[in-house]
Amino acid sequence: MGDMISFKRPDGQSCQGYYVEPASGSTAPGIVVIQEWWGLNNQIKGVADQLVQQGYRVLVPDLYKGEVTVETAEAEHLMGELDFGDAATQNIRGAVQHLKATSPKVAVMGYCMGGALTVLAAVYAPETDVAISWYGVPPAEAADVSTIAIPFQGHFAQQDEFFSPDAVKAFEARLQEGGVNYESYWYDAHHAFGNENNDIHDPEATQLAWERSLTFLATHLA
Repeated sequence: MGDMISFKRPDGQSCQGYYVEPASGSTAPGIVVIQEWWGLNNQIKGVADQLVQQGYRVLVPDLYKGEVTVETAEAEHLMGELDFGDAATQNIRGAVQHLKATSPKVAVMGYCMGGALTVLAAVYAPETDVAISWYGVPPAEAADVSTIAIPFQGHFAQQDEFFSPDAVKAFEARLQEGGVNYESYWYDAHHAFGNENNDIHDPEATQLAWERSLTFLATHLA
């Protein structure tokens, strides 16, 4: 449905990404979608395609430069090799800037590893207008999240084995301290409940989180 395109990072280097736009074209509100640790695979492209049906332009930056895996160990390795600071301040910020050239507003929305990167983008990519994280937060020392100045929405799993509920609650406390405009939702589900390729996929939680995400986007990207 979409195409691979090249866009510029703030440092002038190029980055690839999966791009798709709605019938309304290149002036529609934009969304940068951030991959899980598996890479830029068909599942995350499917998320982009669903958002396009809602009338948004979508760009999914390829943070692994073409690498994709279905193996947990390999995904862990690829994520471990990724420079999160560079990804947030260069690839993701570049993607936001690329969409912002013709879109009035741009959101960042990510899953798992991409959720943590979404939070970093909310801090370090100032062109971002809205941020939505599905079950991912960065380490506390990676960013002062109390400084987030845009609307933020989080979707978290009570049985998350990767991002512990305690870590997420500490994250929420920092948002509260900073007076951040945020809302967060908890689901009685496991990590990555929104990925239909997972054994622990929870269709009900996914549907609810998706509807809440679309409402949030409609409210803040209009």
